[in-house]
Amino acid sequence: MAERPNLVLAMRPDILDLVLPAPLRARLDTLADVHPTLVTDAADPAAADALAGAELLLTGWGCPVLDVATLARLPRLAAVIHAAGTVKGHVGPEVWERGIAVSSAADANAAPVIEFTMATLWLAARRTLGCAADYIRGEQPTYLNRRGADGAVVGVIGASRIGRGVISRLRAAPSGFRVLLADPYVSAAEADALGVTLVELDDLCRDSDIVTVHAPDLPETHHLLDARRLGLLRDGAAVINTARGRLVDTEALTRQCADGRIDAYLDVTDPEPLPDGHPLLGLRNVLVTPHIAGVQGTEVQRLGAYAVDEVERCTKGEPLLGEVRAGDLARIA
Repeated sequence: MAERPNLVLAMRPDILDLVLPAPLRARLDTLADVHPTLVTDAADPAAADALAGAELLLTGWGCPVLDVATLARLPRLAAVIHAAGTVKGHVGPEVWERGIAVSSAADANAAPVIEFTMATLWLAARRTLGCAADYIRGEQPTYLNRRGADGAVVGVIGASRIGRGVISRLRAAPSGFRVLLADPYVSAAEADALGVTLVELDDLCRDSDIVTVHAPDLPETHHLLDARRLGLLRDGAAVINTARGRLVDTEALTRQCADGRIDAYLDVTDPEPLPDGHPLLGLRNVLVTPHIAGVQGTEVQRLGAYAVDEVERCTKGEPLLGEVRAGDLARIA
């Protein structure tokens, strides 16, 4: 690839300045010849010239799907650098079949989700929601009889990049968490290296005080936590979901939470958003947040910075740190 490749930006206009504020745009201009046309519709005749010469495509939310017809308009394309998380919405097997490299800034998005999960986990360890509801009614907490974090068993479902980040933070915490992991792709040796106990998912549900979900949304993970597995959770357990809503059976979770048996902290739901008046929105032991665990506001530029770093690696012929391979597509979120 040339030292200054032709680069085209493809994302929604309203997020361009968030993802690539002026300092990052200036840096990008030193690395590549950036076409002035911002592409949102690959079939738009106004985008034809930009796409025809593009060697790098820097994508973001709202980018075109790179199907066969779109790829035909990109004869020189060598790499797709995605300044966001998953590439599943716009990249398919035909991209790799053309020998095009693919990179995602999912690593940059993972850090805020890990931090959000950990913050939620500390709240869950103290059954904070119920305590706060009691306090509003004038009841004082009984400190000696409440569960604390020390020695709590945390079950991590999925050793994704976020799951592994949460495991690392749990292992470093002073509370002496015992960490269980359920992931069919992790070997016993890998689990030992992570410092966790590898278990079957049913056993994780039975033995955990807190279950945190970090698996991808795949056909085989749909309703991974169904009515039966939610029923295995011990009384007072908590479910944290910052992954995908479809991994948890919403109706079954609602029933389990309605009687106060378990708590739930949900940044994602199924459906998303929940309809007005849904029971989960009014339960004292459930916190529903509107998919805010990932980068927000000024944090969005982390995605752009990661993508610009990848562009620089491309110009230097270095490996892409966020490379996504064709075989990854079936297992990533």
